Amino acid sequence: MLAMNSMRIDKWLWAARFFKTRSLATDEINKGRVQVNGQVVKPAREIKANDLLQIRQGAVTRTVQVLGLSQARGPAPVAQAL
Repeated sequence: MLAMNSMRIDKWLWAARFFKTRSLATDEINKGRVQVNGQVVKPAREIKANDLLQIRQGAVTRTVQVLGLSQARGPAPVAQAL
């Protein structure tokens, strides 16, 4: 895996398996259902390790800390480590 300092939030949400496709992640971000460090963001927003994400999926809101970055969507155990 390449060492990265930051990556797009839509790509990270897809790689970490919160959404099945990047376009679904982009749609949810555009609807204001994803926040980074308490701020509503756009899909091109760069995130980095230790950022806090609030992800609203239906009635459930998850608060997630970014632990790692990955350009590729890997197996579920790898995604959970992100």
